Amino acid sequence: MKSNENVPYENLDPSLILDAIESVGHLCTGSLLELNSYENRVYQVGIEDAPPLIAKFYRPHRWSNEVILEEHNFALEIVDHEIPVVAPYMKNSKDTLHEYQGYRFALFPRWGGRALELERLDQLEWMGRFIGRLHAVSACKSFQYRPRLNVQTYGYDAYHFLIKHDFIPSYLKDNFCRTVESLLQKIEQTFQAVGTLDYIRLHGDMHPGNVLWDERGPHIVDLDDCMTGPAIQDIWMLLSGDAMQIRIQLDHILSGYYEFHDFNHRELHLIEALRALRMLHYSAWLARRWEDPAFPRSFPWFNTPHYWQQHLLNLSEQINLLDERCFDDQV
Repeated sequence: MKSNENVPYENLDPSLILDAIESVGHLCTGSLLELNSYENRVYQVGIEDAPPLIAKFYRPHRWSNEVILEEHNFALEIVDHEIPVVAPYMKNSKDTLHEYQGYRFALFPRWGGRALELERLDQLEWMGRFIGRLHAVSACKSFQYRPRLNVQTYGYDAYHFLIKHDFIPSYLKDNFCRTVESLLQKIEQTFQAVGTLDYIRLHGDMHPGNVLWDERGPHIVDLDDCMTGPAIQDIWMLLSGDAMQIRIQLDHILSGYYEFHDFNHRELHLIEALRALRMLHYSAWLARRWEDPAFPRSFPWFNTPHYWQQHLLNLSEQINLLDERCFDDQV
């Protein structure tokens, strides 16, 4: 059964989901709870005489099998080093990626927890140790298939998609193009000024929503966006507040990080550049998914005149922030 690329989940009904789980040897109770996810579809599935499993159905037409399996192997490698991550569940085989009626899916154990408390400096220091351990492992090998974070993949590609598909209102287009092209040039200059970088395997999307906390500390619940990039990418999304607050947060995170892995202090100058790339990439991600009916329902504020006006202002602010950065030993 082939899915419509613009409406990829139209055939993914409850019966198909349960049949898919049972096709790999699990007996379902019929209990099915949809969990919050946009790129993929994720469900908690009741299993007879066993704890529920989490079933993740990958968006068709997005990743190759090699890309998905590289994510799975990375998770299993991390677990082998006793770093808490929710890795794919295997039953009676070494297969982690399954297929049923055109949908590829993986199963994961259910693992609960509470939200990371960014205002608690002890938790930030613990997160630093956690990320340092993760990077000590991830730096030992390289990804072959996963995306690489750079100005082209997260900046120019996003910009060109928005322009090519006419997402920018005509009255803003010239200003938008000038602003984004200036911003991308400054981002390139920032990377050049920082100098040689070590690109390692990363979680890639280490925002607080992808970290759960329990009595054992933090654990990762999603590696769907793992990639190759500079180490600071797994740190900067944990920072918030004014310059002084960020300085204090960084001190605690890096204090823990240094216990397990070296860190190139020059990468701190990439924070605003990476933030700008994420802003561009995010807008293009929404645009690429806009024909999926789930996206207009979930993001009704996107692709409105107000959204693009505010987005343009935010990108202009990033230019100013990049202009303010000087390249010495301080952030």
